[in-house]
Amino acid sequence: MGVSISLNINGEARSLDNVEPRLLLVDLIREELGLTGTNIGCDTSQCGACTVHMDGLAVKSCTVLAVQADGSDVVTIEGMAEDGQLTAMQQAFWDEHGLQCGYCTPGMIMAGVKLVEGNPDISDEEIRHGLEGNICRCTGYQNIVKAMKVAAQAAA
Repeated sequence: MGVSISLNINGEARSLDNVEPRLLLVDLIREELGLTGTNIGCDTSQCGACTVHMDGLAVKSCTVLAVQADGSDVVTIEGMAEDGQLTAMQQAFWDEHGLQCGYCTPGMIMAGVKLVEGNPDISDEEIRHGLEGNICRCTGYQNIVKAMKVAAQAAA
């Protein structure tokens, strides 16, 4: 038996009926709403590829039930750019080569935005500690850290 939920996703009010109470937010985002930039990387909440912003916080959407997002504001990677302009974090990832295969990149960007928010002088150590819940199997993290520092300074 499903329930009805309403949420604001990427600035658009959405109402969904017959939502299975056990449905994860990541599955709602990908399967029901067709926003496939949010990735599923591990099914165990360890990799962070599914990170989105919910009510202003970076959350792993594989750890949130869709019904828990009822009434929430959710932003996915698709909702970050405005008028076709990349955010400072997205541009820094591009400029500083903070991605390789790109699978973890949406989650890294979503986590990074909240990590550096209001901290233009964030240290490498703070970034590395803040990203402990996000795994990249390709880059070795150095360019990810560099991109986040550049983005933090650009946002200041």
